[in-house]
Amino acid sequence: MKPPAREPLSRARRTAIHLEVRDQYASTDPDFLEWREGRRTFTPDNRADWWEGWHEAVRDSVSRGVSVRRARVVSEPLTEYLRWEYDYAVTNVVAGEDVRWLPRRQAKDLAVPAVDFWVFDSELVLFHHFGGDGVLQEREYVNDAALAAWCVKAFDAVWERATPHEEYKPV
Repeated sequence: MKPPAREPLSRARRTAIHLEVRDQYASTDPDFLEWREGRRTFTPDNRADWWEGWHEAVRDSVSRGVSVRRARVVSEPLTEYLRWEYDYAVTNVVAGEDVRWLPRRQAKDLAVPAVDFWVFDSELVLFHHFGGDGVLQEREYVNDAALAAWCVKAFDAVWERATPHEEYKPV
């Protein structure tokens, strides 16, 4: 069975958008812990070290013509965890995702959901509900056209202001 976001991504026909709004996720992630200790770097030419099922799913979707975009609303200076995500984002980009970063202070006038989400083909929304410790508590799938449209609008507002990964310089 595919992990939760991979299943709808495998069925997407046009778009898959992902908004992340947290500054910290589960700090027990083994890759994060290795990075923190300086034992691992993520570079495009080192695929054997990082290429995983997610990257294959993105590559396959992009090859079918699906636009896969990820935007992160972040506090600056970045938390240590987000610095790791910044370093790791090169893997998402190589797989075919378009990744952008928006400093939280530049989002002050945007209506943005307080939870991370995916929207697939402007129809299906997958919300990720996290605990205060950054551990994922629940995944919630919602098929609601009005809610999906609102999420897409919020994502697009962030996307328009956000800086492409290749240009973003973490503070």
